[in-house]
Amino acid sequence: MEHILRAAGAITGRKEWVIVGSQAILGAVPNAPAEITVSEELDLYAPGDERASDLIDGSIGERSPFHETFGYYAHGVGAETAMLPKRWRARAVQIHSEATQGVVGICPDPSDLAISKLAAWREKDCEFIDALLRHRIVTADEIEARFPELDESLVMQIRPRLRAAVVQAR
Repeated sequence: MEHILRAAGAITGRKEWVIVGSQAILGAVPNAPAEITVSEELDLYAPGDERASDLIDGSIGERSPFHETFGYYAHGVGAETAMLPKRWRARAVQIHSEATQGVVGICPDPSDLAISKLAAWREKDCEFIDALLRHRIVTADEIEARFPELDESLVMQIRPRLRAAVVQAR
């Protein structure tokens, strides 16, 4: 994550990136179980600069020399990629260190990230939610506590998915 943040900053000049997708878990849980961090892809966007995502895809994206060299890559996405609760930013974890060279990564809290995965609900999202619950990184109660920050239509969609995931994780 630090390497990609540093590279993204160098390529675009942007100093702030929001990290979404499964690897955002590393913000709150740097030593997350391996089954949660298997993706080679780090999804990120620079707030207010859609052009930056295109630069990232073209420079350090999938099948780039960066990917071939390091075995991981950045995927520039848009802010609309992740469905997050209204106040997610207040709970977000910031990543910045000497290794990021002044670039800051903003990672949603695990419960907010879980909401995003419940909304997307692809097979890999189901597996991610299952692992979050089994490893007690999040609980159903913590996820449900975010429901008031969501549109009711989204809550109606993800509530049964959360119940199914809880049953699966037992």
